[in-house]
Amino acid sequence: MSLRLSDFDFDLPAELIAQAPPAVRGASRLMRLDRATGAIQHGVFGDLPGLLGRGDLLVLNDTRVFPARLLGHREPGKGAVECLLVSRQASANGAPGDELWRALVSPGARVGPGTRLVFEGPDARLDGEVIARADHGRVVRLTTPDGSPVMSAIARLGHMPLPPYIKRPDSESDREHYQTVYAREEGSVAAPTAGLHFTPAVFEALDAAGIERATITLHVGYGTFQPVRAEFIADHRMAYESFEVGAAAAEALTRARAEGRRIVAVGTTTTRTLESLEPDAEGRLTACAGETALFISPGYQFRLVGGLVTNFHVPKSSLLMLVSAFAGLDHVREAYREAVAARYRFYSYGDAMVIL
Repeated sequence: MSLRLSDFDFDLPAELIAQAPPAVRGASRLMRLDRATGAIQHGVFGDLPGLLGRGDLLVLNDTRVFPARLLGHREPGKGAVECLLVSRQASANGAPGDELWRALVSPGARVGPGTRLVFEGPDARLDGEVIARADHGRVVRLTTPDGSPVMSAIARLGHMPLPPYIKRPDSESDREHYQTVYAREEGSVAAPTAGLHFTPAVFEALDAAGIERATITLHVGYGTFQPVRAEFIADHRMAYESFEVGAAAAEALTRARAEGRRIVAVGTTTTRTLESLEPDAEGRLTACAGETALFISPGYQFRLVGGLVTNFHVPKSSLLMLVSAFAGLDHVREAYREAVAARYRFYSYGDAMVIL
């Protein structure tokens, strides 16, 4: 039987949607879900090292969120406009002060090709022009008046791209809190939120427990958060996102597979990256970079990932479908019902779940 979008809906009281991070990073609750039996245990995130097994390989996404949300106005007319930069397309003429970006622009109905945009603050300005309509948004040309790097202006003018279910303006503290402590490679428009719970103390405990770690990079773009609109989820098609797996990570993954050790992905973005990799005939993985539009839903057969650390996800989202594929739709439905009853905090700044 084909699964429908409505199969991934659930009721969630609005007060359980976390509007801010916990007062102390890592002080979140942690639900453990047994993917074989559906058994549930409750604890705190600091319990994670004791729930994993010695020799497990924990894989994290080291992407870094940049302040991708620009607020400005159209010219002429001064009508307000918001631009969420999704991915850089090119540096026009090779100049750092002249770049093409794919972006989501609002209000979209009033922003067609040729529309001019201005984003300015006390110490920076960006001029924009909508070049073309594109799948999932617009192509926008951004230039700086003095030829200085566009990325430097974005860093000064941009706002952290908090999800729309966080009903407050972003604050300066979000530049720290909406970022993992191990973020390195800048390029994401949303945080890989399962990683927000990790702290140096948790990593020390993982080391002491004999848990190996590796990092990969997937820059979170439109594919991760795009709405699923198809009535039958098999008809959903995800947008491409770029990833990179370095030599050290490829070697660690190859070793773990050869030795029969469990690979535990931190987050859905890490999971999609790992499941997009193609081992050779001997099961080896090599360093690579590319794009993935892999959509994981119930019925998918996981090849690399044997454990998953994740947050609690939005109804009808591709992220919830991935989790349901990994743990079983019935198990996930029951886990979410229990999470609501136990007053877990949901979504990006919320609590965590480990599925083993």
